[in-house]
Amino acid sequence: MEALLKSMHNTSPKANSHAMWWGTLGTVRPFPNFNSEKDAREIQTALESKASDVNTLVRILTNRNNAQRQSIAESYHNLTQKELCPALKKALSGGLEQLMLGLMMTPSQFDAHRLRQSMEGIGTDEESLLAVLCTKSPQQLKDATIAYKQEFGRYLENDLISETSKDFTKLVLAILKKEELNSKEMVDYQLIDQDVKALNDAVNGKKKDPAPWIQVLTTRDSNHLNRVLSRLEDLRGETVDKTVQSHFSGDLRLGFRTLVGSIPSIPLFLAQRLHSNIKKGSLVQGILISHSEEDLLCVRIEYRKLTNISLYSTLQKEYKGEMQQALLALCRSEDL
Repeated sequence: MEALLKSMHNTSPKANSHAMWWGTLGTVRPFPNFNSEKDAREIQTALESKASDVNTLVRILTNRNNAQRQSIAESYHNLTQKELCPALKKALSGGLEQLMLGLMMTPSQFDAHRLRQSMEGIGTDEESLLAVLCTKSPQQLKDATIAYKQEFGRYLENDLISETSKDFTKLVLAILKKEELNSKEMVDYQLIDQDVKALNDAVNGKKKDPAPWIQVLTTRDSNHLNRVLSRLEDLRGETVDKTVQSHFSGDLRLGFRTLVGSIPSIPLFLAQRLHSNIKKGSLVQGILISHSEEDLLCVRIEYRKLTNISLYSTLQKEYKGEMQQALLALCRSEDL
C-alpha cells in the first residue's frame, strides 16, 4: 500500500464529482448491495424514535459514499415528503450535527460551505481559507465557485475581494482561478530556469515584488513547481519557507507559506494540519469529509510517518461517543 501511495505522492488533487468511486485512494467506498429505500426507512425509524437513534444515523451515513447519500436523501423525501437535512438538524446538535450535515452535501457544496465559514463573522480565518484553496484542483475550485453562488446567492470572488486586501487579494484570486499553463508532456528545463530566476530576482531587490511569486506558483503544475522550488533552495542555500518568511509579511506571507507547503505533497500538508489541530473538531471533520473519497489513505500514511501513531488511534483517543464513531468510520482503519 505504501508503495502505491508513494507513486501518487506528488499528484495534484483530482476533480471531485457527485459519483466518486473506490480506487482513488479514498477510505469511503460504495456500500455493497446498496438499497436507498431500505436505508431511508431505517433512518426514518431512527429519527422518529423518542430519543433519536443516533447510532443508526451515524452507522448508515458514514458507511455510504456521497453518491449513495444523495440517493438516500431522495428516497427519504419520496418516503416522508420531507427533506432529510432539516430532520437531521432537529435530531442532532453540536459537532455531530455539523459533521452529518456536511456528509449530506455534495463535494462542491461542502467546499463552498467551508469557504463561506472561513469568511463569516468578525474577521476572516485566512488559514482555513487558504487550506481549502490550496488543496483543491482547478476543476474543484470552479465547481465550488458555482456551488457558492447556488448556496448563498453571493459571488465567491466578490466575497474574497471584500474580505482580503492588496497583494493578498491578488494571491487568493489567482489561486481560485489557477490554471496549469506549463506543458505536462515533458520537463521544460528552460521554463524551470526562467521561473527560478523570476522568483529569486523578486526577493533580491530593495523592494520585494510578490507578482512573480503569485504568477509562477498559481500557473504551473506541482511536478514543475517541485523542480523550481528545489532549484531555488539550492541557489539561495535556504528553504523556500525561510525565503518567504524573510521577504514577505502579514497575510501575504501566510498565503505563500501555505501554498509552498502544500505543493510538494497535499497529503503531507493535511497530515501536518491534522497533527497541529487534532482537538479542533470542525477542522478535523472538514479534512476527513472532504478527502474521504479522494486521498485520505495518503493522508493516513503521512500522518503515521509524521507522528509514529496512526490517525485512527489518535481519533480514538481524542474523541468519544458518536463523534468518535463517525470520525473512525471515515478514517476507516488502523495503519500499523
